[in-house]
Amino acid sequence: VQLQASGGGLVQPGGSLRLSCEVSGLVFSANAMYWYRQAPGKQREMVATITSGGNTNYADSVKGRFTISRDNAINTVYLQMNTLKPEDTAVYYCKAKRHRFSPDYWGQGTQVTVSS
Repeated sequence: VQLQASGGGLVQPGGSLRLSCEVSGLVFSANAMYWYRQAPGKQREMVATITSGGNTNYADSVKGRFTISRDNAINTVYLQMNTLKPEDTAVYYCKAKRHRFSPDYWGQGTQVTVSS
């Protein structure tokens, strides 16, 4: 199983980025997909989730600014991030999980830095 995250970078406050996570080695459409982030000195936190059926959920800190989506045809999950703030600076990770008792599969992380 491989999850390849990409799309991070340096952006000014108020800017936008779109993260992608391409998945291989599992039945993508059957898995819920997650985006987490970890800032320096902080615990990893859940940012957004999308179920196999397309239902989404967001951390309060990103509601209205971030959008998670998936394209099952190309085994890819996205995180569109708008109106970025310095506090969004973190390494962003994608995760796949089929059901409650299945293992977690993590991507390698992509750095997002929001700074002027």
